[in-house]
This record gives sequence, structure tokens and C-alpha cells, in this order.
Amino acid sequence: MAFDPEKARDYVYRNGTLFERALFAWLFDGGCLERLWRIILCYKNPDGGFGHGLEHDLKAPQSNPLALEYLLGVMKHSKMPAGSLLDGAADWVEAQMDERGALRNPPETRDYPLEWWWREKGGQTMPDSIVGNLMRFGCATPTLIEKTKAWALNHYTPEKVMENQWLFMAYHAFDFFFAVDDFPKLADFQQATVDNIVTCAIALPENQLDSLFAFAPAPDSMIARALPAGLPDRCLDSLSGAQQDEGHWLDQHNLPQWYSMTTINVLLAFKRYGRWG
Repeated sequence: MAFDPEKARDYVYRNGTLFERALFAWLFDGGCLERLWRIILCYKNPDGGFGHGLEHDLKAPQSNPLALEYLLGVMKHSKMPAGSLLDGAADWVEAQMDERGALRNPPETRDYPLEWWWREKGGQTMPDSIVGNLMRFGCATPTLIEKTKAWALNHYTPEKVMENQWLFMAYHAFDFFFAVDDFPKLADFQQATVDNIVTCAIALPENQLDSLFAFAPAPDSMIARALPAGLPDRCLDSLSGAQQDEGHWLDQHNLPQWYSMTTINVLLAFKRYGRWG
């Protein structure tokens, strides 16, 4: 084991947000799930949505799709039970949909710190990952599912899924097409999604290796079995030697606000692949 888990723990507890520290504690230190839920609820608004900078790139207090998308991704990847966290979330998402099924972002998001790549749209407009993960947690309403299916039919073909060249972005198709169970030519979309992830994984740059484990979280996962033999282990070997002197791992854009969560995700991959703990 070339990495130092104690230094990683120290980094997260020194630099992570209260949410990230509580998540680390629950995943690795026997921390309290109820405490983690209480902390997450501090980011929830009375309208059923989430805001307050839960997702580092958008700091507005108003409920916004990006915050919910991020939370759902963390919950899915960490296998966090939902409890009452998602109560009202589906109704909130449906209320943000325009006539095409795209998501509106509150205009106030531009009045608060917002990373430049979200400036034009004010945040996430694509509903696929959000609704797919709400389905996984049994929290999506039938009308929300139907509206998102209509949106997906207008935005995706299997060929378009295969055009994606950035592994990180494959979460949109992956989260939706492996959650919905009634969609035209679903098997074709699912196969295109798997093929795209495998193609991107084979060409994965060194600074993006951690993103593989969002899709192949454990050796027996579907994507892990679809990958060329030994690829996850080679990625983990490289990650073992990529820990920084301060104890953390870099995110793929070298943004310090993401180092703690990247570190948590890398440690979780080590744990699930039997490299630590």
C-alpha cells in the first residue's frame, strides 16, 4: 500500500467542508449516518430543493438543479440510504421543467459565486441524471419520469451517446438509461452507454483516473466486468502513487475545492477493490 490513509484523513478533516468530513466519517470511521443526514438537510430549502453551495461550483443559496444532481450522485456512489432527504425533491424538479423537459435555474444563481463554465446557463439544465437517480431511490413521480423520457427521446440517440469523449460526462446517459425500465430501444441505449464508457476508459488521461470508479465502483460491477482485464488495477496502481504530500489527490482540473471529495472517492475505490481497510 503505497498511499498513506492517515495523511488522507488528516487532509479531509483539515480542509473539507462539514458535509465532506461527515461523509468521510460515515464511510471510513464508523461515523453516524443520522448526523450526516442532519448536515445534508442544512443545504435543503423549504421548496424541496437543495442549494447553499452544496456543489462547490455554484454557491447560491437558492435551490438549483446542480446541487440536487451532485447530492444524488454522492448518495448513489457512497450507497447512502435516502431517509427523508429526498422528500419533496421530485415535485421540486418537475416544477423547474420547461415545456421541453429541460431544467430552469433560478436567475439569482448569477448573483453569487459561480464557476465560469456554468455562467451561460446558470447551472445544470439536463434532467437525465437527476431523474434517473431519483428513480433509483424510489422517489421519482410517474409524471416526472414521463417528462424526462420525452426529453431524452429528443436529445439522445445511441449514436449521440457514443459521441461523448470525456468519461466524466458519461454519467448523464449512465444514470438515466440504467435506471429507466421502459424506453424505446432501451437495450441499444444501454449498450451504447457501456461501449462509450469502455472507449473513454481505455483512453483515460492520467489526471482523470479516479473518474473511472464512478462507473466501476467495485470489481463485480457491470462496467468493471466490461473493461479490458486489469484496467481498474492499473488505474489503482497509478492512483496509489499520486497522493500529494499534503495527503490528498488532485481533481482533474486542479481545483482545490474538489480535493477533499476526490480524496474520498479515491479512498473508497481502494477500499472496494481490497487495497485498504
